[in-house]
Amino acid sequence: MRWPAVHPPTRCTKSSPHQPHPLPCRPSSPARAASANPHTAPGDPNPCPPTLLTGTSTFPRVYLAGSTFTGDPALQPLLDQGFRLHHDELANVFVSSPEERIRLGYLPKGEDAALWKIAVHSDPFGPPRWLATFDNSTPTELVTAFTAALAHDYAQGHDTYLYGSTGRDRGFQPLVDAGWRTDKGPHLSVSVAPDGLAEMNHVRGALDHQAELSGYQYRWSASGGSDDYRSSWHATFTTHTPSHLIAATATALADLTPVPRYEVEIPKRNLAAARVTPVPPPVPTPLDVRHATAARARSAGHRALAHVPAKAMAMAASRPSASLPTPSRRR
Repeated sequence: MRWPAVHPPTRCTKSSPHQPHPLPCRPSSPARAASANPHTAPGDPNPCPPTLLTGTSTFPRVYLAGSTFTGDPALQPLLDQGFRLHHDELANVFVSSPEERIRLGYLPKGEDAALWKIAVHSDPFGPPRWLATFDNSTPTELVTAFTAALAHDYAQGHDTYLYGSTGRDRGFQPLVDAGWRTDKGPHLSVSVAPDGLAEMNHVRGALDHQAELSGYQYRWSASGGSDDYRSSWHATFTTHTPSHLIAATATALADLTPVPRYEVEIPKRNLAAARVTPVPPPVPTPLDVRHATAARARSAGHRALAHVPAKAMAMAASRPSASLPTPSRRR
C-alpha cells in the first residue's frame, strides 16, 4: 500500500494572557528512570541538580512534552489483538489487522511530516474510509490513546471503528469538561487549552474525500506546543473518523497527569511554559544489589587478569602443574 502524502496544517497562533499555573509533579510511572547523566538544556530555568544521576523528568501537560520517539506503546494495543507487524529496509513499521481493514504505519523514513498514519478500510482493496495522522513531534501518549480505543473497538467484534458516529459534540466533550475555552461556530469550532498552548479544531461543510486523504483538507485537527517548527505538533482526522476515537485522544490531551521525559526530548521552547521536576532513580531491591555485586566481582577479576604481564603468564603456563606427580623413569 502506498500511503497518501500529508501536508501539515497551519496552526492558529494564540497568545497566553498569563503564565500557566505550575502543577504539583507526580511521576505517572518510573518508566525510563534509569541511571544516566542528567542532560540539562541550555537556559533551562529548572535544571536537574548535579547530584541526581537520572535523565528523566516529569513534564506537566502532555501537549507540551514532545514525542518519546518510541513507537512501542502505541503499537502494543493493536499487537495484543493479533495484528501483524512487519517493516521495510528503512525501519518503517507496518501493522495490520488479520483481514487488512485496519492498517497503521509508523514511518520515521516516510515521505512527509506524518510519523503515524492510521487508515481504516471498508474494502481491504479500496481506498481508506478514514485516515488519522500524527506528526513526528506529537506526544506518544496521544497516539496511544487513539490506538487503544481503536483496539478496544476491534476486540468487541463490531464495526464501530469503521461506521461509528462522527458527531462534532462528542469529540469536543472531554475538552469542555476539562474547562477548555470552546467556541462552536457555524463553520469552524475551536477548543483552546487554558494556557493557550494547545487546541482542537473542527470544520463544517463539504470536503473532498480524496483531498482529505491527500492531506490538503481535514475535518478535525489538533495541535500544541510553542509556536515554533521544532516545538509544535499536529494531528489530523478525516470526516469519517468516529468521534469516540477522537474523544479518546481529546481525553488524553486534557489530562493534567505529568508524563516522564528525558530532558533532551523536551522541546526547548516549551520549557518556559511548565515546571520540570527531576525523578530520582528507583531504590534498588536486594536482588538488584546481589546482581550488581556479582557483576562488580566479575569485572574486578577480569581487570586483575588483564594486568598480569604476558611473560609471567607464559612462564606459568610452561611449568608443570604442582598438583600433578612428576613421572618416574623406569630402570
